[in-house]
Amino acid sequence: MVDWRARGGDNAPHGNGILAKLGRHQLGLLIGLSVTAGLVFAFVELAGEVMEGETTAFDRWLLLALRDPLNPEQAGGPWWLARVARDITSLGSTTIVTLVTIAALGFLLLLRKRAAALLVLASVGGGGTLSTVLKSLFDRARPDLVPHGDQVISASFPSGHAMLSAIVYLTLGALLTQFVQGRRTKAYLLIWAMMLTLLVGSTRVYLGVHWPTDVLAGWCVGAAWAALCWVIAEWLQRRGAVEQDRPEAGAGQ
Repeated sequence: MVDWRARGGDNAPHGNGILAKLGRHQLGLLIGLSVTAGLVFAFVELAGEVMEGETTAFDRWLLLALRDPLNPEQAGGPWWLARVARDITSLGSTTIVTLVTIAALGFLLLLRKRAAALLVLASVGGGGTLSTVLKSLFDRARPDLVPHGDQVISASFPSGHAMLSAIVYLTLGALLTQFVQGRRTKAYLLIWAMMLTLLVGSTRVYLGVHWPTDVLAGWCVGAAWAALCWVIAEWLQRRGAVEQDRPEAGAGQ
């Protein structure tokens, strides 16, 4: 029997490293698919509760809890908070997410990552189409308990701002982590992506333009879509259909 350790371990660790790397890749895809399935299941369950009217009490309670108790016509908190909320909520608007997406596409094209740019475009465009379809399908009315703090023109369920911000910021956050080194830096980017998503959705309720369950549903669908797109990107990247975002470990050494 050959003792690889006695021979310096040149071959055995290399083979084990390949197997370990393959295992991590497969595990990552499995986790991504599991997260996607879990979020889709949560959305389906939530949509069923909303359509049956089971969430009405919760929606009304939380929406009113964010208003001035002495004057429900006014949003709660200091006078400047509503202005800040309107600024933050615009980060989930079609205009802003389109500009952010265009900037990201230009960045990828400058790096000659055309397939990756096409994948981002398909992810954002497909997510926007899905949001429109779901709104038309459920056709839920906007809240009528309080004045709207922002102009609205579409149906309420799910929240388009919450969904689009989850799709764009989570997808781009995961993408940018491929261009940086270090766990802290990667975590920093992902945390900011999640914070922006949460802040945009929360402001929709604070401004009285969405029921809380609209936002929860938007987060579920948006995060599920982003996770699914990440799984597809990883799968395509392993097959060479999408450019590697960073060089393989040990390349150029």
